[in-house]
Amino acid sequence: MMGSKLGVVTGRHVISVETLMLRVGTDSRWAYRHALTRPLRGESPDETARRLSGVAPGDPDTVLHSTSWRYEPDGKIVLTYAVCPDPSPWLPATEVPVLEITRGQAPAMPSPQSVTLANVVAHAVRHLAFLLAEDPVVARALSRHPRVGAALGPVTVSA
Repeated sequence: MMGSKLGVVTGRHVISVETLMLRVGTDSRWAYRHALTRPLRGESPDETARRLSGVAPGDPDTVLHSTSWRYEPDGKIVLTYAVCPDPSPWLPATEVPVLEITRGQAPAMPSPQSVTLANVVAHAVRHLAFLLAEDPVVARALSRHPRVGAALGPVTVSA
């Protein structure tokens, strides 16, 4: 259900929202800040991601986009949002030297055996590269940030 107000708990599963505030350094390498929390009562995941990242709903210069979800062994479902560019670039961030995607073992086994935060970041960057090429709203917002656009243009990821 897109746009619905999800409860914090669905059955035995706890829903969490994580945001990856993404930025590009002068060396064209990606870095990120990470935040994770549960939605407040009555708060949609989009609203939670905006709260975590400090992005206003009408911000024309920042892309906030749900890029993935994953199930964790403790029963948590994590919804991941990319936020680009990082609205607070002066805060410390973790650099990602190599964008490495993790994959499932077989076509009918899509969940990888292990997922690191760096893998999630790589997937989010690749997703933004797709949106830059295919979504005019995202392209317009990111066109205001030439360094981001340049870094997304040649996105390559390791398998």
